[in-house]
Amino acid sequence: MSIEHIILGTAVLPLLLAGCSTVERINLIRSYNNPTADSSPVDRTVTKVSGNRDSQGRRATLLSAFYGLDDGLPRTANKGIGKGAGGADGMPAIFSHEIDASSMQAGDFRITTASGKIGEIKWVTLAPADDAGEARTVLFAGQFGSIHDQPVKLEVIGNLLSLDGSLNFKGASVAVTPLEAGPTMVWAELVPEGEWDLGKKATALRWGGGSGAPQGTRQVVRVTWAGGVTKPGGREVDDAERRLYRVTVRKKDGSIIKATPFALADLGDGDNNHELCLDVDGTPLSVDFPAGHLTDPRDDLNPESSIRVHP
Repeated sequence: MSIEHIILGTAVLPLLLAGCSTVERINLIRSYNNPTADSSPVDRTVTKVSGNRDSQGRRATLLSAFYGLDDGLPRTANKGIGKGAGGADGMPAIFSHEIDASSMQAGDFRITTASGKIGEIKWVTLAPADDAGEARTVLFAGQFGSIHDQPVKLEVIGNLLSLDGSLNFKGASVAVTPLEAGPTMVWAELVPEGEWDLGKKATALRWGGGSGAPQGTRQVVRVTWAGGVTKPGGREVDDAERRLYRVTVRKKDGSIIKATPFALADLGDGDNNHELCLDVDGTPLSVDFPAGHLTDPRDDLNPESSIRVHP
């Protein structure tokens, strides 16, 4: 992995910006300001919200925590995340509901290693998964342990609210996926048509905004992986990976089909989400992806993965 890459915990973000001069690239990078990174070691959120179930009965909880990098964030993370983040550990975590970033501080969380030590969380941020509908992935940077004493538990110990302000994640916890494991799909949902961004191109910085769905899209399923996913070596996915996705769809007549997305969207922004663009009608039920084609920033290959689609 070269120093020309910035890893924001969830994916490899090439800094070689197509169509930009070196000076333009440097200026874009320097102008980037991560609006959601917070290094406060204490919980600063004062709230009376204590409920942890939504109107459908779904609990506000952690779905996964992925120990993605051990001392692996490069120097450029000092700009993308915060001064001192270069050389730190990286861990993305996925929540059951979208997060209100203004209620999130580093002090809201606790990471415990296998030996019982408490890891040091220096920064928490929603970047680079910061498109509409993606605010359920939180990236942690700091010193959480090592390959010899890995983090095993992530807990929410402060007041952390859902995006709509109705739920409090305090008390949620999840076991941490070990460093050597590859990424899996953790969440899948239908994307509202207002978030399809038909014809939109990804931002030049390769974070802060992915590509939109193409014309001809009938419906979109967003899949969220436990960690950032690229081809081996850090290249962006393309038609080869698109053809491997299978979406189980129930047609209006009750029949079940296996649909292949005719396009992938939300590419080019370095996050852990893919949008599967379908040109068929019906109710998407689940998504499947075979083993051995996608990798996390350490180049650990994905196992076979299946996930139910949340309506």
